[in-house]
Amino acid sequence: MNRSVKIGEIYRYRPTGTVGKVEDIREEQGKVWALLDLTKLYYDVDYLEPADESQYRDSSFKEREPDRETKLRSIEELQESLREVDISGFQPSGGG
Repeated sequence: MNRSVKIGEIYRYRPTGTVGKVEDIREEQGKVWALLDLTKLYYDVDYLEPADESQYRDSSFKEREPDRETKLRSIEELQESLREVDISGFQPSGGG
């Protein structure tokens, strides 16, 4: 049981590997919960362990810039979808 969690310190939630700084601590029905900054979710402190600062990223998952491989994969998928479009059945309408 990890009841020594402190606001401002970095912890990792063991079941998912989520890492964040503790912003708030609250106790409800005999359980202690810590709010992690990046997810804005409360975690049971029994499953938190101190994390190294190198594991912490100060932006949320949604705000992070995609890595190079993810960008390349997105471009390749877009190029593939454009190749799959068949315009041979379209006729010019001659509007003018």
